[in-house]
Amino acid sequence: MAPSLFLSFILRHLLLVLLLLLLPHRNVLTRAAGGRWDFLLSNIGISAMHMQLLYTDRVVIFDRTDFGVSNISLPAGKCRNDPSDTALVNDCTAHSVEYDVATNSVRPLMVLTDTWCSSGTVMPDGTLVQTGGYNDGDHTVRLYKPCTNNSCDWREINPGLTQRRWYATNHILPDGRAIVVGGRRQYNYEFYPKTSPADTSYKLDFLVETKDPKIENNLYPFVFLNVDGNLFIFANNRAILFDYVKGTVVRTYPTIPGGDPRSYPSTGSAVLLPLTENSAGSAEVLVCGGAPKGAYLSAMNGSFVKALDTCAKIRINDPNPEWVMETMPMPRVMGDMVLLPNANVLIINGAGSGAAGWELGRNPVLAPVVYRPTNPLGSRFEVQSSSTIPRMYHSTALLLRDGRVLVGGSNPHTRYNFTGVLFPTDLTLEAFCPSYLDPNFKNLRPRIVSPTAQTKIGYNQQLTVLFTFSDNLSNDTSIMVTMVVPAFTTHSCSMNQRLIVLSGGNVTAANGNSTYQIRVMTPYSGNIAQPGYYLLFVVHQDVPSEGIWVQIS
Repeated sequence: MAPSLFLSFILRHLLLVLLLLLLPHRNVLTRAAGGRWDFLLSNIGISAMHMQLLYTDRVVIFDRTDFGVSNISLPAGKCRNDPSDTALVNDCTAHSVEYDVATNSVRPLMVLTDTWCSSGTVMPDGTLVQTGGYNDGDHTVRLYKPCTNNSCDWREINPGLTQRRWYATNHILPDGRAIVVGGRRQYNYEFYPKTSPADTSYKLDFLVETKDPKIENNLYPFVFLNVDGNLFIFANNRAILFDYVKGTVVRTYPTIPGGDPRSYPSTGSAVLLPLTENSAGSAEVLVCGGAPKGAYLSAMNGSFVKALDTCAKIRINDPNPEWVMETMPMPRVMGDMVLLPNANVLIINGAGSGAAGWELGRNPVLAPVVYRPTNPLGSRFEVQSSSTIPRMYHSTALLLRDGRVLVGGSNPHTRYNFTGVLFPTDLTLEAFCPSYLDPNFKNLRPRIVSPTAQTKIGYNQQLTVLFTFSDNLSNDTSIMVTMVVPAFTTHSCSMNQRLIVLSGGNVTAANGNSTYQIRVMTPYSGNIAQPGYYLLFVVHQDVPSEGIWVQIS
């Protein structure tokens, strides 16, 4: 190479390196990864230990009554007097709030008994039924009927449960009842509402078999309604298919390879992967993360073992089902899994080492991961942009109607503790915006014209969905319609979460410019989609519309 050409080559590369060094570091990371983070509120008054989105686009959030004085007062001079509370007998602060997505604001709600480590289900009429907790709340049923005029609040039935329920799991059933499974030292299940005085509780030996001495590792079991009407129940490192009507085990699944626990306190997370009407029989469950055997006791002794970096997937209706293992980009314990409208899965929050429990997590995992279930094995995970806020023990995440993911919580302490600790109590709310919300994809985003919000639909019926689109639609195979049940989320357990991809015909042009319609079939039974409120989305090339609420019955 001639000297002048060599010098020019060196100068060009030095200039390129200099430009890269001058670029803001955060922007480089943002461009390299997917999605973005929006900070919403610096102080909602409580830590978001439990969350549920309702059909009013309000999110009910609560932690526990015995954290002490919260950062938000009860309205109109109200106070809670509870002689059995372990923190405050007289408490004039709220431990539950309602978050209004549209106004980005909160208002205080009043719970009377302790909701710590409880569970919940949204019933077919949209009422949140929340069950159990600690101390004076462990037999309580709490009802929250949504409203839009800020007049609604909690109503409590105590006792409303047959057994104490602490760290239990709820799941909505095809007949509209909720089943409540397990809980600490509860090897049984029960239903709400009760059908008769004889409808009490029923034993479930599987929860005895999956309990590890001194650790448990079977709390907040993962429960999913299978398409045959039975329940897939996972605890510790294995699962059963359970006929809750007859009280019998239909089949027993193999243990996850390696045998490491995935249930609380070795907390992993799980989803029933999106169902399609044409392949409902191939329903799959994905379980990700957790803590290795012995990690909980090691953390109690001050040694924080690296979390699991594997996911296990199983086709639960195969004649000979086996777990298929996949490796995540990083280890994660106490993560949350959120079904996105485009049928991908977001894995978010959590720690890189330790276990669930007071002060037992270390190395916060700030970067979410998107899992694309239809990609080839080995290319399904994609690391996203990082948050700056650790979301450790008692963090939550859920899907909003506009496609964002609401994220809050983190309190690994027995009380509210904001100073002098490794991970202070967090009262903030933020939103993760997946890459489909990038402004560059605006022209790909559909807008639903009909059905209108709050439309009631039936089973096994043709539904015409009308939508508009900025550009001409060149390929109708890129359009799909999905229905999503937002989860009741706590402790990495997303109860009732479900996504159905509706089958249908071709997209055709409708009246008006850039207006199209697609005819799809609604789910054929309550085994596919339990009765209640769903978010309906039109998805084009992985970019979803805003959702609309529909009610199936």
